[in-house]
Amino acid sequence: MNKINLQSYYPIIDIQENVVFANNGNVILCYKGSLPEIYSLSEKDFEDIHGAWFQAIKSLPTGCVVHKQDIYLKKTYTSEELPNNTFLEQATHKHFKGREYMEHQCYLFFILTKSNALNNSKFVNPFKKVSKKIVKDIDDHINTFMAAVTDSVSFINNSRKMEFLPMQEKTIHELTNNYFNGFNIDLDTDILLAKTNVNIGEHYFDTLAVNSELCFGESVQTSKTNERFTSDDFVFHQGFIDGIGLTLNENHIVNQIIYLDDKQKWRKLLDKKVEELNKSSNFGSQNKVVLQKIQHILDKINSDDKARVIRGHLNIIYWAQQAKALAKIGSKIKTEFKEIDIIPYYPRGEERKNYLLNSYFCFSSNFSNEDLYVTDLKHALCLLINNSNYKTDNTGIIFNDREHNIPVLKDVWDEKKNRIKARNFAIFAPTGEGKSFLANNILRQYFESGVRLVIIDLGGSYTKFAKLYPKQYTVLRYESGKNLGINPFYITNIDDITPERLEDLSTFLFELFASDFKVSKAESVSIKKILRFYYSEVSNNHSLNSFYEFIETRKDNLLKQLKIHENYFNITNFLHIMSEYVGDGLYSFLFEVSEDQTYKIEDKRLIVFELDEVKDNKEILAVMLKLIKSAIQRTIWKNRAEKGIILFDEFAKQLKFENVLESVEFYYQAIRKQNGAIGIILQSINQLPNNSTSASILENTQVIYSLNNEKGYDELQKRLNLSSHDLNQLKSIKNNLTGPRKYTEMFIKIGKESNIFRLEVPKKVYAAYLTDGAENEAIMKLYEKHQNMEKAITEYSS
Repeated sequence: MNKINLQSYYPIIDIQENVVFANNGNVILCYKGSLPEIYSLSEKDFEDIHGAWFQAIKSLPTGCVVHKQDIYLKKTYTSEELPNNTFLEQATHKHFKGREYMEHQCYLFFILTKSNALNNSKFVNPFKKVSKKIVKDIDDHINTFMAAVTDSVSFINNSRKMEFLPMQEKTIHELTNNYFNGFNIDLDTDILLAKTNVNIGEHYFDTLAVNSELCFGESVQTSKTNERFTSDDFVFHQGFIDGIGLTLNENHIVNQIIYLDDKQKWRKLLDKKVEELNKSSNFGSQNKVVLQKIQHILDKINSDDKARVIRGHLNIIYWAQQAKALAKIGSKIKTEFKEIDIIPYYPRGEERKNYLLNSYFCFSSNFSNEDLYVTDLKHALCLLINNSNYKTDNTGIIFNDREHNIPVLKDVWDEKKNRIKARNFAIFAPTGEGKSFLANNILRQYFESGVRLVIIDLGGSYTKFAKLYPKQYTVLRYESGKNLGINPFYITNIDDITPERLEDLSTFLFELFASDFKVSKAESVSIKKILRFYYSEVSNNHSLNSFYEFIETRKDNLLKQLKIHENYFNITNFLHIMSEYVGDGLYSFLFEVSEDQTYKIEDKRLIVFELDEVKDNKEILAVMLKLIKSAIQRTIWKNRAEKGIILFDEFAKQLKFENVLESVEFYYQAIRKQNGAIGIILQSINQLPNNSTSASILENTQVIYSLNNEKGYDELQKRLNLSSHDLNQLKSIKNNLTGPRKYTEMFIKIGKESNIFRLEVPKKVYAAYLTDGAENEAIMKLYEKHQNMEKAITEYSS
């Protein structure tokens, strides 16, 4: 048969859920797999996955065929999953649209043959005998098989590294049609099987196979060194045959087929082979090589009670639009095989046709003994591909994958808390490595997805990006000798004095008044009583100054009037310390405001507090943070349903002072009750003091970003309890700041999941994130001219 029309010879008779009844009598259970991200697995991970496969497959019944099929297709990125509304979203959408990448589909099939016999003749044409009398009912035999397979798949899924789910009927038909249609898009075609080539529509096909013990070198392993990322001081691992997987970058299918045979039968067959070869080993070096290989397999089987003898077959089917391109692809595959000391077999004519047709899952029981190598199951399982493309979430922040630089959405908010319990994040990077650029990228996308931002900034890194949203942002900048316009005592009416408001005010006062010692319950109750009395007696112009005068004028009988014991609250001490913030006190200017200005931030979704001028004054900075906290509590945190982020940039400068760290820790405690997150940016984790307060902050920070650090990552690993593979990932970071696709690489850890991601942005987005330098100045000049940041960026980028 040189031409096959699929409609005339359709291989499937019936599908019941994920159970396929094939026209040759085979019953197949079909699953679609989700594998870990490429580059995310350590050497131990590969070993664990290998162990999971072994435990799952070793107990399947004799006569079962396991077929794992990995399909790799060249695709063009459509940008459909990217938002496309705002100025920067549209630039990003356009930038990545049309980019080439490899799509990976992973399938797992368990085949029960009609007679449990797995001894076929050399060439089996699956389309020659199509029986119409195949039973379509699930009997006891099939039920037993299905139960064994279900247990096997459950075991794989329980490894938590991989997930295989039952295939839908529609997906099974789509896979069948795509396979026999040669993965041609938008056309139905026939299979033309000539002796010189196999041609399906616009595609020419070829194949390479591992079909004999002679193909293998000395040994196989669960993983090998990844030369691309490994350096002198660390080793990066990849799966043993990953070189013929995703990174091949060609249209191809990897078929790994395992025949689960009767152990005793094949042990006897191997014994017989050894006996024959012993007799003839003097007649040639090739016989000696074969003898050694078979003896090695036999010794392994005999010495391991848990060994399961199998026959196996591995092939790679590949295709191209021009027949002459096949040789180049074949050469690439052979090179990858050479790296792992495997010599593939190149089938021609009838053999190639046989391999191509029988690598379809309904027919993969058709291989003959001459197409299969005999080995132990553990050996064969080293030839599985156990990773895939980067996983993109349904929603999240856009980064790029490490393989094709296509966008990947990572849900670092995690609404349902599947990966993380606390969504607070930290960015670590030395000066000049792009931490503000990364922070701009994260915050901008959060903002455009509806999250409210409060940025406490000591460096002026966010004003430009904020100017893209002129009606939605406000910048409150501290200037020497002036206040921020925040009056914590301001109320619009007496109904504002709720228990929560009194708690907030009392906390604020004690932070000013008693920062050096722990506040007792008695003191806390006392100040709240005094505050309630103050608001009931004073009807307007509420402020710290007014509250101070109120206590001072009544100091002689205030405590008696409110039934507060003088041991509970020291009025003299309170007035003495607070005098620094009122009247002609040293820091009175911080509170010289009668009407609260926080109404300016109530309707803003992007609020930047620029405290650059105050960064070296411990007292003022601490007070500023307390004022900002009171403003946030009264405005942003009013609506607990609204998502919000507070970012502390140039955090190290704020951490020089102990009371500041404690003030920040308060935010971490309070954010738990809110629908929010806190972000901190540090040059090094060593800038966080090694104390219990810092430990509490790190414990509540479950999203970690780290950019390149030439000084190393040992402290980061130690303080964050990173794994050895996390450290290897960090060490493998490489930036590319030249050429058409500039990007920086970063380590991202979300809960327990980690990988290296890239950040590549279009020119307009790059311009929006710049924070200093000549390019930034040029954009700001254009902004001064147009008073419109979008126009300035567009003109600069054109």
